[in-house]
Formats: sequence, C-alpha cells, structure tokens
Amino acid sequence: MTEKISDRGGWGGALDRGMEWLPARFRRGTVVVPVIRLSGLIGAVTPLRQGLTLAGLARTLERAFSVRNARAVALLINSPGGSPVQSRQIFLRIRQLAAEKKLPVLAFVEDVAASGGYMIACAADEIFCDPSSILGSIGVVGGSFGLTELIKKIGVERRLYTAGEHKAMLDPFLPENPDDVARLKTIQREIHAIFIALVKGSRGKRLKGADEMLFTGEYWAGETAVSLGLADSIGDLRSTLRARYGEKVLTPLIAPASGMLAGLLGRRAPGAGSLAGMEAIAGLPDDLISAIETRAIWAKYGF
Repeated sequence: MTEKISDRGGWGGALDRGMEWLPARFRRGTVVVPVIRLSGLIGAVTPLRQGLTLAGLARTLERAFSVRNARAVALLINSPGGSPVQSRQIFLRIRQLAAEKKLPVLAFVEDVAASGGYMIACAADEIFCDPSSILGSIGVVGGSFGLTELIKKIGVERRLYTAGEHKAMLDPFLPENPDDVARLKTIQREIHAIFIALVKGSRGKRLKGADEMLFTGEYWAGETAVSLGLADSIGDLRSTLRARYGEKVLTPLIAPASGMLAGLLGRRAPGAGSLAGMEAIAGLPDDLISAIETRAIWAKYGF
C-alpha cells in the first residue's frame, strides 16, 4: 500500500523541519559572504609577532572560498604594507581561488590599505573605503642607519670578513658606498615596476590619474582615492553587502586557528619548555625593535 506524500508533510516536510536545525549558512537559499580580516604588517615575523604571510593565510583563504552558499568573498583590510613578495603572493592566491570558485571578491579598507596593503586590496574586483581611509603609497622603500661615527666615539673597531665583493653591501657599520646605493635603487625600480604593472592590470581603465601622480609613493584619503580610480566607492562592509545581497545576508568571519588548535598546528608558545622560554627571552630585544619599527610604519600614515 502506497501513501501520497504532500509538499508540506511526509518526507518533504521532515526535510524542511530538519533544515531548521542547521546553522543558517547551510540552509537552502541563504546568501553568505565570508569575511577575511587582513590586519597588520605584511611579512613581519619575530618570535612574538606574526605578520601577514601566505603560509599563515593559506588555510584561511581556502576555507573562505569553500563556504557553502557563498555569493562573494569579502576582504577587510587594514595594513600599511610590508614585504612586497608576501603581498604579491597573497594577491595571487586570492585571484587563483576567485577564478577556481568563480566568486567575486570585494575589499573593504579600514584605516589603511597602503603599499603592500593596497597591493592585496587590488586582488578584489571592487574596492570600498571610508572617506577617512588612506590608500595608495604605490612605491618601494628601504632604509638603514650609518653608525660609523658612533663606533669611533665609543672605541669599537669593525672587523668584517667576506668572500664576495658585494657581500657586505650597505653594512651600517661601514661608510656608505655610492655604487652599493645605485645597485639598491636598481632593485627598487624593478620591484616598483612589478607593483605598477599589478595595479594597472587590476584597476585597468578605472585609473584616472597620470602615472607621474599615481605611482610616486603618494597616498590619499578615501574620496580622493575614489576620484583617482584607486577605489570604486565609499562604503562599509555591512551596509554594502546588505544593499547588494539583502538584509539577511550572512557574513561569517573566517579566522585562522588559535589557542590549542594553533599549538597543534605548530605555533610555538613561549614557556612551553625551558628551551622555548629561553628563546623567547633572547628574542625580546628583536621584538622591541620590531614594535618600534611597526609603530613608525603606522605613524607614516597618521595612525
């Protein structure tokens, strides 16, 4: 004997009732835009301070682009830059995943998306920012100190032994060599050209300023950045996504592993053993210097 199953009852109704117990983002018809927060210096790594790197972000990016019912992926960016290599590697991985999953990428700039931070923002199909956000700084910078007079005053003699004519290039304890500076500037120009090509390839005809203005390392506030084509519109994440995908759009934050799980995945915790504790203490001077450098980089953009 067979029994007719109605749309509201039987197996169909049971399925509908079962769906109510699932997390919202797994239900049929739910619109989801996973969010990845990219905050801090890029590639800056010390024993106690982890910067943004592809190795550290790879699993998070893959998880975000694999979320069920995702209609897009949002990047929440707040970075003054850092390593050009890591910036470009992160950019490339985002573009690869966007192509594989056929998902648009939307970037939302918080305080700063400058230098490498802006390079990562260019991985998005659209860039949104606050009127007070800082964008740009499309250039390459490097710096050091000259300590030759200091070591003379305190009676220190520099003894350096190398194999290779340029192995000690730009050593801060040696007098500056104009040939070494010229070599460094050549490398910087090569990296700058790669950066420019990436921005032009990403932004295309949306760029409205002349190269002589856009690519000097200068940076701008949000509305000016939009007028120059470096960003597409003024807008925040919540309002923009609700206007585009509806009031019920879900925006889960896809965060990297932390706590005990992070430890299992290989993150070292100071104090976990006598050797680890000694290494952490030995690294404190480096972390102090890193903190000062980090503060100086943020201060460059007024933060």
